[in-house]
Order: sequence, then C-alpha cells, then structure tokens
Amino acid sequence: MSRVLITGLSSYWGGRLAQELEKDESVEAIVGVSTEDPSCQLERTEFVRVGTHHALLRRIVHAAEIDTVIDTRLIVDSATAPAKAAHEQNVIGTMNVLAACGGPDSPVRKVVFKSSAHYYGCERDDPSFFTEQMRRPHPPRTRLESDIVEADDAVQDFAARNRHVTVTTLRFCNGLGPDLHTSHSRLLSLPAVPGILGFDPRCQFIHEDDIVGALHHAAMNDLPGVYNAAPDGVLVLSEVASLLGKPYAPLLPPWGTSLATAAWSAVGIRVPEEVRRQLRYGRGLDNRKLKMSGFRFSLTTRETVQEFAAALRLAPLRESGEAPYRYEREVEEFLRWSPSVRRDE
Repeated sequence: MSRVLITGLSSYWGGRLAQELEKDESVEAIVGVSTEDPSCQLERTEFVRVGTHHALLRRIVHAAEIDTVIDTRLIVDSATAPAKAAHEQNVIGTMNVLAACGGPDSPVRKVVFKSSAHYYGCERDDPSFFTEQMRRPHPPRTRLESDIVEADDAVQDFAARNRHVTVTTLRFCNGLGPDLHTSHSRLLSLPAVPGILGFDPRCQFIHEDDIVGALHHAAMNDLPGVYNAAPDGVLVLSEVASLLGKPYAPLLPPWGTSLATAAWSAVGIRVPEEVRRQLRYGRGLDNRKLKMSGFRFSLTTRETVQEFAAALRLAPLRESGEAPYRYEREVEEFLRWSPSVRRDE
C-alpha cells in the first residue's frame, strides 16, 4: 500500500493525478500540498495549504509516513508566470522538495518528477529524435529552459546521492487536450495556425490523459532514471493545421520574429520565446524506453490533434455547461467527515 504526497495539488496536473490515484485501491493515503485551493473535486485526498519550504514539507512527509512523492509543480510555459516567479518555483522549489525527501531517516522510497522536453531545447542541428541519454547540443537559449535544465539536473544529482530511492524523471512533450490551456493550444485555437515563413516544424503532442497516465504508471512501478513521454507519430505544423480544418499561415518573418509576435500582445496573444523556437525548428522525442517499461499511450500525436479538433468544435457547448468547481474548506470537511452524510456501503 502506497502513501503518496503530491506537490502542486492546485495545478491542473496535481488535481488530475490525485483524482486518478483516488481510484487506485493500492494507494492507502494521498496528501496534496499547494499554496492555493484545489481546482478540481477530490474525495479522499487531504489538502494542506503550504508552499515548498523544506522544513514544513519534511514534517508532513514524516508525520504521514509518505513513501512516494510526485512533484507536478514545474512551470513549462513562460506565458503563465513572470520569469522570477517561474525561477523560484522551478529551481528553488524543486531543491526544497528534494531536501524534504532526503535524509537517512526519511520514509520516502520513490520520487517522481514531472519534467519537460524543454530540457533538450530546439536547434537547427537537433537529432531527429532525442533519446534519454542525450543532453541538449547547445546551452539554454531562454530563461525558462535554463531553469528546467537546472531543476532536472538537481533531480539527477539527488538520485545519485540517494541510491535507496527510486527516482523517475518524465520529460513530457507538449500536452494537448480539451481542458488543457497552454500557449500551443491558444495558437491552435486561432482561425488560422500561424507559422514562420520558410519553416514547417515537426510536432509531437501528448494527450492530457496520457500525461496523467504516465505519472500514475511511474508512481505505481519502479522506473529509475529518465523517460521521454511522447506518443507515437510526428506531424509537421501544416499537417496539424489540416487536421484542425484550418489554413496554415506561415506569415511570421524568419528574421525579427520576436518583434512580430510581440505585436500580437495587443490582441491578447502571447508567444513565449520557447514556443517561437518550436515554431521554427520543432522537436522529436524517442519514446521507446517508456513503452518498454509497460506504459501504453492511448492516443498517437495524430489522434491527439484530431480529438483536440473535435473539442474545439464542441467548445461553445462546453462553455455553457455547469459552473466550474470551487473549493470551500468547510463544505469539503462536512462532506468528508460529517456522520449526517450518507455514504455508499
């Protein structure tokens, strides 16, 4: 029976993973930590409002006898947070989480770190597919990439110092799904898919359900080391546009792209530097190692894009549906613990 701690419970991934673990009878206890309220409904996950201060996390880990820590906090889209806040969360926060897991008296025996393919970067001389043994061929080009490399390397250093702990790093390609809001999903939701003149980059998209599935798979199995998490199949951006039923519009100039995309901010469209580099060069990940561990992707890149296209068509109906979930501590405690609440036997 596992006792799991999820960091970043208020994030989309933290909440989705907690919901998945709640279905698993082999998970005895689930504790989620975050500075903000959970964003989805949870039944048996205990929420503690706390940041990544290592002393506080260590107290929780020891008090709850946590044996598995899953770190889902990593910011992989610089449009979602200021650079300083992203650095604090990605680098300082990761080091604090690792510090809370270490020590000779720690009950932690497994750490799963949700990382990103931004670790490899995007360059004109990249290999067709990055394997886990490869490092990026050039220094980080953006602050976000630099932070992700530093956080990822800190996890590898922790693994080397704590041989008794199974440490799994999952480097995910770009996620896509009906409930996932990223810079890529916003660009693909435009009337035409923008591109850079003279470039038609390779794309890999992993469905949001497969991201949750891969994290769950790593939590329930011993997978030491680094694993690329990307589905089968690669599409060029013009093919993605075609599957979405939209024109491909490579109108951005190959020089001065930053200035051209900066002008889009006036209409609410922000294209981070790491996304601009992907619009130019693209990227591919070799997924054979993760599949050899027993994990099976539910959708290919093509099928993920097709499902996203269907979700875009249904978006008006989805938006007119039920109100979003709102966490209220008093209500949650009543529903969980009150003897007046009838529960299924």
